Amino acid sequence: MHYRFLRDSFVGRVTYHLSKHKYFAHPEEAKDYIVPEKYLADYKPTLADDTSINFEKEEIDNQGEPNSSQSSSSNNTIVDNNNNNDNDVDGDKIVVTWDGDDDPENPQNWPTLQKAFFIFQISFLTTSVYMGSAVYTPGIEELMHDFGIGRVVATLPLTLFVIGYGVGPLVFSPMSENAIFGRTSIYIITLFLFVILQIPTALVNNIAGLCILRFLGGFFASPCLATGGASVADVVKFWNLPVGLAAWSLGAVCGPSFGPFFGSILTVKASWRWTFWFMCIISGFSFVMLCFTLPETFGKTLLYRKAKRLRAITGNDRITSEGEVENSKMTSHELIIDTLWRPLEITVMEPVVLLINIYIAMVYSILYLFFEVFPIYFVGVKHFTLVELGTTYMSIVIGIVIAAFIYIPVIRQKFTKPILRQEQVFPEVFIPIAIVGGILLTSGLFIFGWSANRTTHWVGPLFGAATTASGAFLIFQTLFNFMGASFKPHYIASVFASNDLFRSVIASVFPLFGAPLFDNLATPEYPVAWGSSVLGFITLVMIAIPVLFYLNGPKLRARSKYAN
Repeated sequence: MHYRFLRDSFVGRVTYHLSKHKYFAHPEEAKDYIVPEKYLADYKPTLADDTSINFEKEEIDNQGEPNSSQSSSSNNTIVDNNNNNDNDVDGDKIVVTWDGDDDPENPQNWPTLQKAFFIFQISFLTTSVYMGSAVYTPGIEELMHDFGIGRVVATLPLTLFVIGYGVGPLVFSPMSENAIFGRTSIYIITLFLFVILQIPTALVNNIAGLCILRFLGGFFASPCLATGGASVADVVKFWNLPVGLAAWSLGAVCGPSFGPFFGSILTVKASWRWTFWFMCIISGFSFVMLCFTLPETFGKTLLYRKAKRLRAITGNDRITSEGEVENSKMTSHELIIDTLWRPLEITVMEPVVLLINIYIAMVYSILYLFFEVFPIYFVGVKHFTLVELGTTYMSIVIGIVIAAFIYIPVIRQKFTKPILRQEQVFPEVFIPIAIVGGILLTSGLFIFGWSANRTTHWVGPLFGAATTASGAFLIFQTLFNFMGASFKPHYIASVFASNDLFRSVIASVFPLFGAPLFDNLATPEYPVAWGSSVLGFITLVMIAIPVLFYLNGPKLRARSKYAN
């Protein structure tokens, strides 16, 4: 592990301040550090020193690689064309920048192994909390007996957890984009609260208390789900971003399937309460590890801290950072608009966002329905034990991993390499893969439903579930990248916050009527066929959404005031 990871971790920052900057000092605080002339109090900038600030344009340098002059929602750092010139704001303030294009303090300049380790940490964090959504579901029967409740009420803790991490981004996403907070402090503090909440969740003796605690658990679990992709974008060059996001999202998409796998073992060996003790242990381990090893990566926050250090060293109050400039100009009204109203406005007024939200919400809901459907067939028809039922969810993980191994080389060929060849790439480059994902998703639902009968082998439905999961992964990856590439950087956070809320609210209610849907449409020979077919026909129609984007994407973007 690199020293920088410990220095910029939560523990490193606390130690730094408690020791009054004696331990884990930064390069600017070294005795042999030479302060650049532009930061000195008596320095007078000239016209030749002024450099324009490029907010939204990615350029290609002479070596055939895009330079880092972009400011986006994922790495909101103002960087000038040379990264070491003066940037005056209103002719008075000096905006701190990176010390050149190769500044090692810039996370995008980290060595590949350090970037890989960082992405692993974010993925592990996401998995360790995201599996908590459905971890207790294998013990629903025991929970129903203990609390004297029906199945629908026993499913409410799952529903409220999902709603919680849909609401959370409305609060935490704007905070993570503020230079004062950054990403790491929010990850650590909310993870600590998540760990603590698992204790009363494991001990609670009534369903009302369990539901409240589950909502709070989902709420504090949300930062890694909502901001994990932005953290990956902090360290990965934009032409490699789809690959980095795919690596991180393996944890996000596979996490819910790991929950029932471990939950079934714990329920059989102990009780449903031990599923929450397990969550306390695994998330607690994640908390301790990340306290020491997860560095801050948000460019605005790093430059905000650098500006504070340079002001202390030089006594020059003209030194500032982009984050400080933005905070000084942001009114309370603007903050409320950006946080609460903008995501709703974009959802309603932007056809692209609304259609993608509907499609992704449907796909997301289908994955959560599997937690209700699998027991109907594998326990009710094939008489699997609870542990054997838990292992069936690994088919979803296998399908996702296979899809990732196919997706990554394809997207490198279609997106990364053309950019490095200085070719123009449009957001629609992702759409053909989304169409393939839609076909796989629909096919998998029909395979799952009609192969799950009393006479065929159980491997058929598992193959169908894996195919469905593969399609879902491809849809998630491509449509998220399509949205990220289609809208202006300033609105990306609102676009994804609207998607988080929309898909979570829709997906949260599906488990409540999942079992009744399949029970009412079941036949003696085919217990889940017609229920799966209903979903299959709906997703078949929805394939028209990515087809529409492929044919009319540029026209739709041209009509939008938020799109690039």
